[in-house]
Amino acid sequence: MARGEFLNYLKDNIVLFDGAIGTMLYSRGIYINRCFDELNLSRPELVKEIHNKYIRAGSEVIETNTFGANRFKLNAHGFDEEISSINYQGARIAREEAGEDIWVAGSIGPLGIRIEPWGPTSVEEARDVFKEQAKALYDGGVDIFILETFYDLGEIQQAIIAVKEICDLPVIAQMTIGDDGNSLYGTTPEHFAKRLSEWGSDVVGINCSVGPQIMLIALEKMVRVADKPISIQPNAGVPRNIEGRNIYLVSAEYMAEYTKRFIQTGAKIIGGCCGTTPEHIRAMRDAIQSVVPHKREIKIKVTRKAEIEFKPTEIEKKSKFALKIAEHKFIKTVELVPPKGIDTSEAVSITKLLKKKCIDAVNIPDGPRALSRMGAIYLSKIIIDKVGVEPILHYTCRDRNLLGIMSDLLGIHAIGIRNILLITGDPPKMGDYPDATAVFDIDSIGLTNVVNSLNHGVDLGGNPIGQPTEYFIGVGVNPGAIDLDYELRRFEWKVKAGAEFAITQPVFDTEIFFNFLEKIKEMDIPIIAGIWPLVSLRNAEFMNNEVPGVKVSEYIMEKMRATKTKSEALKVGLNIAHETIRQIYLKVAGVQVSMPFGNVDYPLKVLEVISKMENI
Repeated sequence: MARGEFLNYLKDNIVLFDGAIGTMLYSRGIYINRCFDELNLSRPELVKEIHNKYIRAGSEVIETNTFGANRFKLNAHGFDEEISSINYQGARIAREEAGEDIWVAGSIGPLGIRIEPWGPTSVEEARDVFKEQAKALYDGGVDIFILETFYDLGEIQQAIIAVKEICDLPVIAQMTIGDDGNSLYGTTPEHFAKRLSEWGSDVVGINCSVGPQIMLIALEKMVRVADKPISIQPNAGVPRNIEGRNIYLVSAEYMAEYTKRFIQTGAKIIGGCCGTTPEHIRAMRDAIQSVVPHKREIKIKVTRKAEIEFKPTEIEKKSKFALKIAEHKFIKTVELVPPKGIDTSEAVSITKLLKKKCIDAVNIPDGPRALSRMGAIYLSKIIIDKVGVEPILHYTCRDRNLLGIMSDLLGIHAIGIRNILLITGDPPKMGDYPDATAVFDIDSIGLTNVVNSLNHGVDLGGNPIGQPTEYFIGVGVNPGAIDLDYELRRFEWKVKAGAEFAITQPVFDTEIFFNFLEKIKEMDIPIIAGIWPLVSLRNAEFMNNEVPGVKVSEYIMEKMRATKTKSEALKVGLNIAHETIRQIYLKVAGVQVSMPFGNVDYPLKVLEVISKMENI
């Protein structure tokens, strides 16, 4: 069949794709730690055998064994130099087995990394990686491109653009959905079906993650809005771990029954994803042949809600802390580390004392240095209720997946917290539980985009949430980073993503700090400088060597080494903090003063110098 005939054929026919390649490879002893795509080079006869089995089962289209054959994923296996050959050979193996009677679809999956706005990889870089893979597949002789198992609309958009820039072959664009029927970013089937069509996909669809029942529900929603043919490729149910092996339990007969329902609902392309085998495809082929679809014109009136674009709340209306920054008043905040247990009485007493000293907010870290402590969210709420001081809640990406992050952010706003500092978080290996796992679905840049989206009234899937949030968005930055250029690039991304203020790591070298301020002056964002009152030489050595991103100058280290007694060290440390504040006072929006060892006397003595300066 000629390359250009596919879409014409699809107009009057139901097209059956193949099933899972990975499942078949796994069943033949190729375990999941192997690079399945590389088998195109080392075990071509095995890949060819699988294609043959699907063709004999009745598939009209077979997919290339190249789902993960992009630069990022192949690099993890050490095959980044083989990108072109793996993809080209994957297409050639399928082409040779397909002959002239079967179409070959070039399979392209997600990159396996986050792209902007959820991660640091630019859309241009992502597009180039997709183009690199698509070019090799095209040269290898594919008839169609299938972009599958995507959950980020922004990423699949770049994949569509990339393929369209390479050639004019048909493009099938498929998102994956969760148990709720939405994409893993929460985008509804109605929304992504329209977007995929607008971006130039010739067929829109869904695949993977769930079984046929949930996919049928999503299909019913897509047919109401899609103006392109729809494809559907469910898993053979959800896998169960049986004696260390993932087993899919949905039978071929069950898949066949849902194949009929898919056709009756309006699907034009049907196939299988994870867990499906030639046995499933054969049963699905029989189901298609038993159904005689008749042409019909269905007119469905879709009531469209007016799209409302929310304008974010003005900064000065978000919180008292935000108002003071907007009015260019010098900010005084103190870091309050949550307790290790359940008793918050000391934290409450300290905050009451700080309130009397007219601080503007308390900074509440979220598991600093990956140590196990009370959750920052809960302590923040307690401080609001019992003291009436605004917290600056530190919120990390380390411990939550994207769904958890979305749930938290909606709940945090509902309980009255407005000031939020978004940070990536220290890795678990630093803390009390080094064997604990981290999530890191996104980093602080992506997290800033998420919160900024909520401030515009939409979630990360582009769905309206009703009334927008009013977060005052803060981010962290390290003026003394070893690779300052990289730190500055990341900081610029954070600002572009929606950051409204920044808090720095403790400043121990004003020359380095002023150099940093000079480099970011075009960004025009309020900077709150971190101040840590050193209490001993050992404390200075700890800060210099064991706190990520902190560098104590040799000048200060020499000063601390020269101290002989504890009281002398405290005095020198306090003088250093005072002198630092005097030097930076006119250059920053305020300071965040840390509380070494939970002793409130230290930050109170540091803040005395600010009171004196304000009264001059």
